[in-house]
Amino acid sequence: MSTVADAHLRTPRLHGPGLSVGAARTVFLDDHVHALLLVDDGVLVAVVERGDLVGVPAGARARSVGRLAGRVAGPDDDLEATREAMASRRQRRLAVVDAGGRLLGLLCLKRHGRGFCSAADVAARDAERRAAG
Repeated sequence: MSTVADAHLRTPRLHGPGLSVGAARTVFLDDHVHALLLVDDGVLVAVVERGDLVGVPAGARARSVGRLAGRVAGPDDDLEATREAMASRRQRRLAVVDAGGRLLGLLCLKRHGRGFCSAADVAARDAERRAAG
């Protein structure tokens, strides 16, 4: 059985717990960003998705509208069952945390829903962006 630990990205982009809604909206201008991971001293405190920010004042803390429920997976979770659940919910990202809530990484479902992004995929996309200016 493959597990979430076999497929998650180990170095996702992180944001501090004080990130404002306005700053979060700016990060979401990149259409490849589907979720923001708010971390405090290694512990995941909230996952924020675009829809969480609708109607919220720019000065509010993004943490106040994010959540963990339904947005995290454990490293030992069955990978195929997790993929199926994500695809059925049209969910592209899940934070991966240990039993103590420490962030281990990010599971990124590809657009077609049949597999997960690899570190090489992310690096190639970043290189394309840099080359495009």
